[in-house]
Amino acid sequence: MHRPRHRLTGISLRPARVLALLVAFSLAAIACDPSTGTPAPASPTARLASPTGTAAPPTDSPEAVYRRIEEQVSAIRGLAPTKAVTPQFVTKAELGTVLARILEEDTPPEELRKAELLYRTLGLMTGEPTLEELFLDLLQSQVAGLYDARTEALYVLSKSGGVGPVEQVFFAHEFQHALQDQHFDLEALQDLPLDQGDRILAQQALVEGDAYALMAQWLFAHLGAAGIGALLEASNDPEAKAALDAIPEIVQAQILFPATQGTVFVQGLQLAGGWAAVDAAFADPPRSTEQILHPEKYAAREAPIEVSVPTDPAGAMGDGWTEVLRDTLGEHQLEIWLDAPAAGGPGPASAAAAAVGWGGDRLILFESSTAAAAAIVTEWDSPEDALEFAEAAQVALDARGLIGGVVRQSGSRTVTVLIATTDDAATRLDLVFGSTGV
Repeated sequence: MHRPRHRLTGISLRPARVLALLVAFSLAAIACDPSTGTPAPASPTARLASPTGTAAPPTDSPEAVYRRIEEQVSAIRGLAPTKAVTPQFVTKAELGTVLARILEEDTPPEELRKAELLYRTLGLMTGEPTLEELFLDLLQSQVAGLYDARTEALYVLSKSGGVGPVEQVFFAHEFQHALQDQHFDLEALQDLPLDQGDRILAQQALVEGDAYALMAQWLFAHLGAAGIGALLEASNDPEAKAALDAIPEIVQAQILFPATQGTVFVQGLQLAGGWAAVDAAFADPPRSTEQILHPEKYAAREAPIEVSVPTDPAGAMGDGWTEVLRDTLGEHQLEIWLDAPAAGGPGPASAAAAAVGWGGDRLILFESSTAAAAAIVTEWDSPEDALEFAEAAQVALDARGLIGGVVRQSGSRTVTVLIATTDDAATRLDLVFGSTGV
């Protein structure tokens, strides 16, 4: 599945449109409560307290403000900067230009075309506009800051042109990305093959979750009630809400999952073992969204199962068929595909339950001059998990109005979902991957 390449990992999102901030608020409040018995942060100066601090005085120069925040972030996180970082406070148009340039450089048009073909084949995207237009609109409407690991540039959206409470919060977030890069090398961390999408998303969740968890602790310790009020007021952005609502859920997930689930994952590590546990995770990062969603599987280092697929399946499809891409969906994106409530599908709770027990998967997308087809070969932890997924997958196929079928032998832990845009393509796919009777 398509997702932003490495340089778009270090982003902060508008507070109203991402649940991570609310999650971070609640978890930081738990961490503030002495009754929880949770460990204190690494530095004594970083100990959490009620948000009685105050935002930077308006007479302070921007340089003084962000230097003070750098010191505060470093103290909380226990990471000292190894080089100076100079933020660029930019307008929405200027940030949009940066995002468009990075998207164009990191994700060529042909890659976006393949991703769009996949989404449409799986019934996750319909109508207009194009994926590139949708994705760029989402970034421009939701992103409030960006750290570019390749150029080491840090950008923060500033509507007022100054450094108010909102800008301070997002600078704290982006500066943490700079510290990550200096200590853990973000480009090297995320230098993964494009066909390992689930693993890429899981590692993005670690990177973003660390920045959001830090941001929440800085906010509670240093922003103050007035600053928090300003942040909440700024979160009421109807234009941003409308832009998010217009985006297919699968596209939203590429940005929101690392922020929301990543925050929960990192807060769990931090509350259990302090920031040292988070540092250790950067040295041994999660390998699947399953490990993010179920931290006990990360603790056990339960690795994804290597899934076997037929040799040269495009050739077996017949003349005129080519393989477009291979990828791994993972538990999170399979859950999204299973959930088709608007079309009478299983709904979020059932979809989530049916995706639990994921062991591994491999997706292959094919196309000809007249059709497209996709096979998703999945492995599950038990035959019972496989059966539950197979039943939910059939419901999702029917609910989305897709041509295809579900292949599972009785008692097997392997389930293959076949989807095509024409009956002929479905028949060809069936001959290669299994006997579904489609």
